[in-house]
Amino acid sequence: MAAITSLGELRRSEFRSRPVKQEVRDNLVRKVQAGEPLFPGIIGYDETVIPQLVNAVLSRHNFILLGLRGQAKSRILRGLVDLLDEQIPVVPGCEIHDDPLAPLCAACRARVVLEGDDMSIGWLPREARYVEKLATPDVTIADMVGDIDPIKAAQGGLNLSDELTMHYGLLPRANRGVFAINELPDLAGKIQVGLFNILQEGDVQIKGYPIRLKLDVMLVFTANPEDYTARGKIITPLKDRIGSEIRTHYPVTRANAMAITQQEAWTDRTALTVEIPAYVREVVEEIAFQARADRKIDKRSGVSQRLPITTLELVVSNAERRALANGERLVVPRVTDIYAALPSITGKFELEYEGELKGAEQVARDLIRSAVGSVFSGMFEGVDTRAVVEWFDLGGSLPLSDCTSAEQVIAQTRGVQGILELAGKAGLPGGAPAPRVASAIDFVLEGLYAQKKISRNEERGYAAAESAPRRPTRREEPTLDEEIRIPSGKKKYYN
Repeated sequence: MAAITSLGELRRSEFRSRPVKQEVRDNLVRKVQAGEPLFPGIIGYDETVIPQLVNAVLSRHNFILLGLRGQAKSRILRGLVDLLDEQIPVVPGCEIHDDPLAPLCAACRARVVLEGDDMSIGWLPREARYVEKLATPDVTIADMVGDIDPIKAAQGGLNLSDELTMHYGLLPRANRGVFAINELPDLAGKIQVGLFNILQEGDVQIKGYPIRLKLDVMLVFTANPEDYTARGKIITPLKDRIGSEIRTHYPVTRANAMAITQQEAWTDRTALTVEIPAYVREVVEEIAFQARADRKIDKRSGVSQRLPITTLELVVSNAERRALANGERLVVPRVTDIYAALPSITGKFELEYEGELKGAEQVARDLIRSAVGSVFSGMFEGVDTRAVVEWFDLGGSLPLSDCTSAEQVIAQTRGVQGILELAGKAGLPGGAPAPRVASAIDFVLEGLYAQKKISRNEERGYAAAESAPRRPTRREEPTLDEEIRIPSGKKKYYN
């Protein structure tokens, strides 16, 4: 179709203009019938959000995505671009992408009359038909709809009520496309009123002059439920005019969450080879799940999926730093590297009063420990770990840190009975390189620490659990006047 360059050729062709909502519907129907993916990169919504989106598009509705932060709302809206035609014909130079076969603005109508079939046409790609605006309190009705341009009027000797004096806002410039407004409740109420006509009647009016533009636009919105009380609200008449309200959610399963993080996180480092064990990925995701269930964290604010994404990036960076310092070519993150990602974790949630008393960093440390314990328990269910625990109970200690090289970790733990056997159960293949072995050993130690079977100090030195019974090395006799307790609970004194 792009070979068509004039209005006459376009009229003689098979091209027929369609309303944008019908165009999106037709392309969606074609994709569904062909079994093509509808929203590539959107994971975990196949049985929940996607069917509702499909229904809204099939119904030719304007719709709103309602959900907490980090639930892929903006990404879904941008995915609507794939449901538009690859390109459409437009009047060249027109600010509102007028259809050459049925122009709206006065300038384009005059041009069609003047030039006729010889008028040249342009082709607008689908990416240019998506307009997105972040709603902020300072947005004006002129920004959204348009305003009178007195300079145009003066230069052209026109009356202010003349349509040619109009300066079009974002909404008219999205004509024949998709117009998305993010965080709709942040838009002032009087500006929301300005959307009434375009939602219901399909036209806009500028500055009270009797100029009506019958725009063809699909309106979509996003909103966070927290915004309804914290910063603003969607006025009731506007909500009534939005065809569908679709609720989004966080990943339901750890597998879906891991797939999202693997897709979004930047973990490929050019200088070194990066290999991330599955248990590290699981622990990172479990931190977000633990945070969303923790009563010390504000559930109304939510815990964004960006938490595991940025956390994994910092985990890999800390492992990369260790590998560079120790001359290792293979980067294998360890569970202890997650503590280096505290700056990312603490910035991704809001605390309740109880959490404020404890402090964000301590809450984050507790979340990491709980996440490690959950993953370790699932992987080592029914596995006997007493041999390793007894080694610590007998006085053994390991002064390890996240900077210790892989060879040092292996050398220092060689004397710990049973630890290599436990490390092998963490998916460690035979003949694995030293960084991978060290990571598995670290996971075992952190798992036992999370289960409170061993202890660890701030320098990450591992020792016997503080609650473990002390094993005396010699017979200890009670001294004179020493008070002891016998099983019955009664006191007995030696004099």
